[in-house]
Amino acid sequence: MASFSALTTPLGVGIGMGISSGYNPYSTQGKTSTDGTHPRSRPEYIPNHIPDPSYVRILDTTLRDGEQSPGAAMTSDQKLGIARQLVKLGVDIIDAGFPSASQEDFNAVKMIAQEVGNDCDADGYVPVIAALCRCNEKDITTAWEAVRYAKKPRLIPFIATSSIHMEYKLNKTKEEVLQIAIDMVKFTRSLGCDDIEFGVEDAARSDTEFLYKILEEVIKAGATTLCIADTVGITMPLEFGEMIAGIKANVPGVENVIISVHCHNDLGHATANTIQAACVGARQLEVTINGIGERAGNAAFEEVVMALKCRGDHALGGLYTGINTRHILKTSRMVEECSGMYLQPHKALVGDNSFLHESGIHQAGLLKHRGTYEIISPEDIGHERSNGANMVLGKLSGRHALKNRLQELGYELRDDELESVFRNFKAMAGKKKRVTDVDLKALVSDQVCHVEPIWKLDDLQVTCGTMGSSTASVKLVTVHGSTHVACSVGVGPVDAAYKAIDLIVKGFHGKRMG
Repeated sequence: MASFSALTTPLGVGIGMGISSGYNPYSTQGKTSTDGTHPRSRPEYIPNHIPDPSYVRILDTTLRDGEQSPGAAMTSDQKLGIARQLVKLGVDIIDAGFPSASQEDFNAVKMIAQEVGNDCDADGYVPVIAALCRCNEKDITTAWEAVRYAKKPRLIPFIATSSIHMEYKLNKTKEEVLQIAIDMVKFTRSLGCDDIEFGVEDAARSDTEFLYKILEEVIKAGATTLCIADTVGITMPLEFGEMIAGIKANVPGVENVIISVHCHNDLGHATANTIQAACVGARQLEVTINGIGERAGNAAFEEVVMALKCRGDHALGGLYTGINTRHILKTSRMVEECSGMYLQPHKALVGDNSFLHESGIHQAGLLKHRGTYEIISPEDIGHERSNGANMVLGKLSGRHALKNRLQELGYELRDDELESVFRNFKAMAGKKKRVTDVDLKALVSDQVCHVEPIWKLDDLQVTCGTMGSSTASVKLVTVHGSTHVACSVGVGPVDAAYKAIDLIVKGFHGKRMG
């Protein structure tokens, strides 16, 4: 078995080069094109081979594994809308669902295969439409009937290979599981499907030698992609990378198939495990939008894709995808709305706070250069932003950020005026989580545009009840000390009081004019 450290040496070198070369996230060198796509073109799709060894296929399983999140069920129309949005992203494979689960799931997968799976763009791109099925003839036949209408259909027959699953869930021996896997891959091919992704459920907890054997045999039977699943999210990145490296080094025929990885996030390592697997040879990564999925979810689409985009050339040996990242934010919001799985504010890349800055130190740096505290441009994932920075004004903000925002609102203040506003801003920020533009305008009005009072209210008496009109008696004092009194009737005490004030003010100014 090849040494894992030797296989990962280029990754270590890449990281060192990325840091020492003064990586600038806002430089255009080695970056994606202006529309968010990678400058290298998408290679021709061949089920078991990728012509460019640096290209990484992205399989999105939001509509299947993502929908398995408790409470995340979506309608067929919602799934179709998301599938169309995934095409805008440019995903290579859409895992459209589990047709055997229900008639509704079957109909949704079939609809996506017929509509989305046949909509080629000007460059000939059309996504592969895949469907999951258990390793039995009924499941496989049903899944094939749902996806076969797509231009590029794929089936994903799967079976568990860990001892705990085989004993307690399947109640089968290793020999029985091996034979089922071989027979069902052959059966899948007999239906006319030549794009077969064999899924190894709970591969991360499987006996290594048995895992190698079953993978060898399904390759012989006709599998074109091998899906290695960390179904329960138990592995650490080095462990998972070592497992993929071991498969590459010890499974005969593995050079003739694509290795795919499917990682869950139970210990919070799904994205890291996925990236590590890509570094040692996996060339298909299975992800979900917003990381939704069973239990703690799956590897997040946006995290994996942007890690490859942001660090692919500098730290990951030149790995890249065909994803148009400028559609990430819109897709995230669509999935959030359709699934009802709402994001935490600090969710990486797509959370509400991902590109917001409140610290005064950070804000001062951003005003000088965005790259000081942003490793990617927010516009790269679809944010629309004016004036170059998203500043949140709060108790940690400094004078630079306040002055910049006031200038954006049209206020040019002298130093002493700014200092006065800043003191009051700090006092307000200590009581509120965020200070809004309306708050800022009020602060400027109070501190800078302050108008000297002409009148002072000295006395107010009102009479009101459930019957009849209200009356008010008002006494006002001018800045010069003269007293003026008026009474009035109105519809309610407020109306009566204002009418009395109106009589005083109009009478006073009328005399002055006379």
